[in-house]
Amino acid sequence: METETAEKSNFQEIPDRKIYSQKAIRVGTFLGGPFVSAYFLTENFKAFNDFDKVNKTWLITIITAVITFTIASLIPEDINFPNIIFPLIYMMIAGYFTKKYQEKDINEHLKNGGEEFGWARTIGISILALIPTFVFLFTLVFIISLLKV
Repeated sequence: METETAEKSNFQEIPDRKIYSQKAIRVGTFLGGPFVSAYFLTENFKAFNDFDKVNKTWLITIITAVITFTIASLIPEDINFPNIIFPLIYMMIAGYFTKKYQEKDINEHLKNGGEEFGWARTIGISILALIPTFVFLFTLVFIISLLKV
């Protein structure tokens, strides 16, 4: 029986694409915002040849970001609201979707000898993603401020 398992595993292909781990997705989302989670999740979906979920992930992310950023911009300045709440919410949502839709594939990928992206790439992309996130946020706030007038 043990020999069959060893022989079977010798014939499995080692994945050639790297992926983002569940922890990398959570940390990256916390540091870089919702668009980082979408990027990491969609890169994993591509590595797992699950292309139909790529566009859905981006659509859900954009809708969620618009709603969240709108809510955040409508909170009156005199209310003492901790800024850390929104990154924590995004991190929890990204963790949930990673677990629900990718945990099995991530574990299988690693079990078959596939590799993960390193922390330098994860952190670097997270920081770079702040640029489009801030552009998106400032554009949304500008539009909302025009509507208030």
